[in-house]
Amino acid sequence: MTLKVNEYHEGSVKSIALDGAHGRATVGVMLPGAYDFSTTSVEVMTVIDGELTVRLPGTERDRTFRSGQSFEVGAGQRFHLAVRVPTAYHCLYRP
Repeated sequence: MTLKVNEYHEGSVKSIALDGAHGRATVGVMLPGAYDFSTTSVEVMTVIDGELTVRLPGTERDRTFRSGQSFEVGAGQRFHLAVRVPTAYHCLYRP
């Protein structure tokens, strides 16, 4: 088993990736800021602590997800995050 450290947006987003029993997963943190991401597989993101304001593909309204809440982004999609407070998250990648 190998851990992989990922860093995005000039170090404001960091995660540790693991191939676990339920598939590939990451656990990470985001500092306040605005971030765009794209997916290669389905991603299910759960907020562990803090909150993420998300504009999901195909929507015109932002939604805020807080500790314990999850959202899903389809494969091959782009989405936008606004982070107002330091936030920890878990992301599960599905084929």
